Amino acid sequence: MTETSIPRAEQSLDEEEITTLAVDGDDTEADDTEADDDTDTAAGTRVKKAVGEGDLFRQSEIAADYVEGLLDILDYDGDIDELVAAGRPMVEVVGERLQNLVGQRGATLEALQELTRLAVFRQTGTPSRLLLDVGGYRANRRKELAAVAKNAVEKVKEYGEPVRLEAMSAFERKCVHDVVNAMSGVASESEGVEPNRRIIVRPAD
Repeated sequence: MTETSIPRAEQSLDEEEITTLAVDGDDTEADDTEADDDTDTAAGTRVKKAVGEGDLFRQSEIAADYVEGLLDILDYDGDIDELVAAGRPMVEVVGERLQNLVGQRGATLEALQELTRLAVFRQTGTPSRLLLDVGGYRANRRKELAAVAKNAVEKVKEYGEPVRLEAMSAFERKCVHDVVNAMSGVASESEGVEPNRRIIVRPAD
């Protein structure tokens, strides 16, 4: 099995993340795709609770207010946009000198996202799948990971052997899964536990 490493994002470049409040599920299926949240019925069974776009935008507004407060406390300048995209609330922070809010491999950004989701939950009582981005980090990270995924696919097709990628966050794994699953003749799966969970790209059955 081939081991490959992932290029590091040096500046503001990147769901996905696992939290007790956000119900994202496994990264191969739910991190950036599901628009519904699970809720418990009185009988204890799990049902899907539909979340309308108005509710999602309300979540993004709450999140934007929370992030604005954080920026004020930290004395950072940034423009904040709230929106709904791909069935989930989003907040984007744009500005200069925001790298400290991203951290190494997006670790600080992930922590800020969880705090923001918690703020939304405390106001709405609903687990949020909010996606927070700072300085375009996630968009640029997706491009990097697309290149990593394509390189792994090429190796699998050339040698016919599985390729194991470096440990990644759930957000990063989701980016790779999306690219691999769009290609024929290959498949991807995750193995291991956080924070050492990684993807294996292999020939399709």
